[in-house]
Order: sequence, then C-alpha cells, then structure tokens
Amino acid sequence: MWGSEVSFGGFEQKSFFNLGCTIQYWHRKAFGKKYVLFLHGAGCDHQMFEKQIDALDSSFDIIAWDARGHGLSKLDAQQKFVFADMISDILKLFEIHSIEKVVFVGQSMGGNLAQEITYLYPEKVFGLVLVDCTKNTQKLGLFEKLMLKLFPIIFYAYPWKTLIRQSAKACGNSEYTRNYVARCLENIERAKVLDIMQSVFSCLREDKHFRFKQPTLLIFGDGDVSGNIRKVMPIWAKSDDMCKLHIIENAGHCSNMDNPDEFNEVFC
Repeated sequence: MWGSEVSFGGFEQKSFFNLGCTIQYWHRKAFGKKYVLFLHGAGCDHQMFEKQIDALDSSFDIIAWDARGHGLSKLDAQQKFVFADMISDILKLFEIHSIEKVVFVGQSMGGNLAQEITYLYPEKVFGLVLVDCTKNTQKLGLFEKLMLKLFPIIFYAYPWKTLIRQSAKACGNSEYTRNYVARCLENIERAKVLDIMQSVFSCLREDKHFRFKQPTLLIFGDGDVSGNIRKVMPIWAKSDDMCKLHIIENAGHCSNMDNPDEFNEVFC
C-alpha cells in the first residue's frame, strides 16, 4: 500500500490549499497530457486504486487524491465536510495542471462526484468509469427517501467499532478489502463519517432528461449490497446509449479491490 512518502513508484506527492483544507494528492507525470483522475469512495483514500494505477501504461498523467476530510487531507476541527467543496477542489486541480479534459474513475462517493462535475461542466470530461455508485439523477422511491432520512438514526444505533466492522464487511468480499476499509474508517472520527455520508446525499437530484455526452463505463460487483446500486445500474445502462455495463464476479461494493484482475481487464 502507498504511504505518506514524497514519491512512490514514479508518483510525486503534492498539495494545495482550498476552502479551508490542504488537499494531498499523488501525481504521475506523462507527456501526452491525457489525464486520468481517480476519486475514491467515502471514508477511504487514494490507496483504494493501487491495483488499477499499476495497470495503466505510462502514457497517462495520473492523479489520485485524498479527498478533503479523508486520508491525509484533514479538515480543521470545527470544519464540516461539504460535498460541493470537492467540486471546487477538482476545478482547482484543473487550474493547477492546466487540464482541459479528463477521464474520471470514481468509486461510490467518487462516482457521485464524477457525475456531478460532468453534470455541471460536461466540456471538461472526456469519459467516465463509474464504480459501485448510484445514479445522481434518478427518481428515488418512497422507501429510498425514507432510508435516507433514517440513516443518522441507524448510524448511531451501532457501537462505533461494530459499525466499522460491519461497514468493512459490506464493502468487500476479500480480507484485503475489508482490512483496508476498516483501517481507513478507524482514522476518521465517527461524527465526521456521518457528515461525509449525509453530505454525499446532497448530490442526488431527479432529472429524467439527463444523459451523458461522454462514453461511460458502469461497473458494480455482483455481491454489492450497498444502497440501490445493483438495482439501478442495469436500468441506467439501458436508458443511456453512452453507458456500457459490466458486472464483476466475486466482488462486493469495492469491486476494483475484490477482483482487480477482472476489473482491470474491463477498465484498461
């Protein structure tokens, strides 16, 4: 796994300050100016894409970050996580690296963020790989709306260590994935995890007319039990001509980590 070293395998650790947070990210420079940005899931960090980054050839400029409030990108004690602030962070990255267009690879929360940027700034996105995430522009049913409202109550009904263990189990089928998720969550305060999860819900909006203009790969694990992902993605793929769907076998919510070999065959 990657650590906090200044460089790792050709990557340079960099940082920038934006909206009250110093964002840490890792950059592998190429010469073709083809950028791929990896956006991890809620509670995780840049390390979740370790096996995908190893599989990409050197013609791509790669950026993998620790989103604000995650990993080494610590929020101030009194500062709340705000989903929309990550959009500003991404635009700042575009400015720093003079990025015109990018391919986003986003898992869960990272997939929701990639969708949101594409919704607001379609001209900046060349393509998307959306991994184990729900659709931002779907119409939610009554049960789904109820579960969003009940989420804080359910969240605090569990002892924190039990919740970490159950969350890690829900995220992955492999010990590799579960240990990684548990380790990440242990480094974030319980209240901040709730802030993150609730703020992510803010990107959900009904827009039945929205379709992607960019080629989009939808991927989820066949054992993903998180939210309505396994239900929504097949419907999503059928309703948008720019989307293609692939289901990863023997994988849970972090399908890229549970079965990296199959994932990388599709992804690369």
